[in-house]
Amino acid sequence: MTGGSLRFRIRDLAPGDLDGVMAIEQESFPTPWSRALFEEEIGRRFSDAIVVVGEPGGEVAGYAICWTVGEESHLLNIAVRPDARNRGVGRSLLRECIRRSALAGGRRIYLEVRPSNEPAIRMYRRDGFRFVGVRKGYYTDTGEDAIVLSRVIGEKNAE
Repeated sequence: MTGGSLRFRIRDLAPGDLDGVMAIEQESFPTPWSRALFEEEIGRRFSDAIVVVGEPGGEVAGYAICWTVGEESHLLNIAVRPDARNRGVGRSLLRECIRRSALAGGRRIYLEVRPSNEPAIRMYRRDGFRFVGVRKGYYTDTGEDAIVLSRVIGEKNAE
């Protein structure tokens, strides 16, 4: 994958990625996940914990966590390092989560997003996500509602 003059690849999250993931997490969210939460995702059977790393060097440029249980998938967390945004990194992570969800038997994927996160909403809509509902007061740090989006996934997404 390329983005501008940068080259990236996607792989499973490894313990050595956690410092980079935590730096992005803390820069991206008002209430970041703890390191322990990310550690729990490594090797969890129903979790796809992935990172985008720059090549050469392997510096973490973004990450995503997606769970698939039965036919339902849920994108729990996705973020991209600020200097790597608007280069296709987030979209590549999203598409890889969808691909892995389809391989795991997922038929529909869900996510929550802050209404104030307009760039993310645009990205999700471009990839076929549609409005499902609102979770009132979902984000306890700000009291902000969450917009719930969803899309169907299938065998063609597993390619």
